[in-house]
Amino acid sequence: MKQALSLFFLIILLGSCATVNKYSSNLNIPRNQQDLKSDIDFAYRKLQKLHPKLYQYISKEDLDFKFDSLKASIKAPMSANDFYFMLSPVIASIKQGHTRLLPDNKKLKIKDIFTEVENHRSSLYQFEYVLLDDKLYISKNIYGDPGIKTGTELLSVNNIKPSELISKYRPTFSSDGFNQTFIDHKLGSDFPEWFYIKHDIEDSVVCKMKYNDSIQTITLRELEPGERKISSEKKVEMKSARASKYLTKKLSFLDADSSIAIIDIDNFYEDNYFKFYRNTFRLLDTLNTKNLILDLRDNPGGETRDAKDLYSYLMDTSFVFVEKSELTSATSILTANYFKGNPTSVKILLAILSPFELISRGKAASLIEQDPADNKYYLPFPESMSSRCSHYNYKENLYVLIDGGTFSAACILAANLKGSERALFVGEETGGSYNGTVAGKMKTITLPKSKLNLIFGLANFQPHYQTDIEGRGIFPDIEMEPTLEDIINGQDPALNWILDDIKRKQSANSIK
Repeated sequence: MKQALSLFFLIILLGSCATVNKYSSNLNIPRNQQDLKSDIDFAYRKLQKLHPKLYQYISKEDLDFKFDSLKASIKAPMSANDFYFMLSPVIASIKQGHTRLLPDNKKLKIKDIFTEVENHRSSLYQFEYVLLDDKLYISKNIYGDPGIKTGTELLSVNNIKPSELISKYRPTFSSDGFNQTFIDHKLGSDFPEWFYIKHDIEDSVVCKMKYNDSIQTITLRELEPGERKISSEKKVEMKSARASKYLTKKLSFLDADSSIAIIDIDNFYEDNYFKFYRNTFRLLDTLNTKNLILDLRDNPGGETRDAKDLYSYLMDTSFVFVEKSELTSATSILTANYFKGNPTSVKILLAILSPFELISRGKAASLIEQDPADNKYYLPFPESMSSRCSHYNYKENLYVLIDGGTFSAACILAANLKGSERALFVGEETGGSYNGTVAGKMKTITLPKSKLNLIFGLANFQPHYQTDIEGRGIFPDIEMEPTLEDIINGQDPALNWILDDIKRKQSANSIK
């Protein structure tokens, strides 16, 4: 049985690589003008048919004009990559963060994804980055040369200035609405992705770096697993993750008597989230923890059911997490991708599981209803039902850390906590919108001629609480952004403010 499984997954891997090689061979073939114009029309028709909030942040007249102008500007054949840089800004003008034209990145092979990106072996992925005042700095040294300090400015990679790539990719995607914090965060944190999309993953890159007034040229090469120089900070994170058995959710205490706790949620993707929340809040209840800090910074979102479960431990009454989701039609949600984008061998595996998917889709279709008041279609997801707070719900002081990396489901959670006045928010405006996002079931379509992929959501997810400020994120009660000096010194000004505020309140209570 074990050998059979090994053979099966080997077939999947080979099938994936074959698909990649076939795709890559078409990368630089010029497409004629009419083919590209037909792709533009195809993309717009699909969006009009399936996107429930296409004109939320841009009028139909303005978007029509942009698509028409784009078609008129195409006067010569071009590659899919060049076409991407023309069409993606038009898609980005819709200002729905989950709606994106994906760049032609040669579809990294399965082995490349696992060995290079996820394991941070490739040269640029050995660090984390932040964009400050249009300059790119190393914000964390994960596996790289320990002599390269945080706060080091990256001046060039293989003679390419980061500013050149950043300015090139800035117009190609958007946040939900009109805020800029999400865009700046993505341009900084995803810099290796922007570089490798254009230049591929390489064994080594030559970087010019600046720390204070000292400039040096350093060659960064791919690391073998046994030679990674893991930073002390990363070792602590990994040890904590192994101890708790949760990779993306961490609980820690910031004082000896456990009166101050912090829950760091990297994302809402982990399957066994319910165990983490149950164990965490049972422990907080046992220890009588008086101050809880919820860190949602750089949380890109994930499953709303995960975020809703956490919310149930932070409320002391029944609640509704999201409203019914608007759809474009009674059948649009059924078009969500299941097989698309996978090689044939993977589709075979998915076909085995397809009965469960069909049952799920059939159940969803039976719940779709048309509101006679506006004639629009709505789907009540489980998260839109009235729910009870959890048994070990936390009733004490709550602080929430947010920034431009707080997006999607993390924003829905933050919006409900903000609207219910449950917490004090510290940091910067979230990257996602206060009033929700178009996501949930996702649709990916391949443009017939250029073979570029357009991805967008099919359902409009709105938190129960709303704001009158359209197209902006959740604003902090206390605005606090890190400076370059903070990064160099390893300081967290937002967290420090919260700790000082707790001390102030404790001192005030002791006087009383």
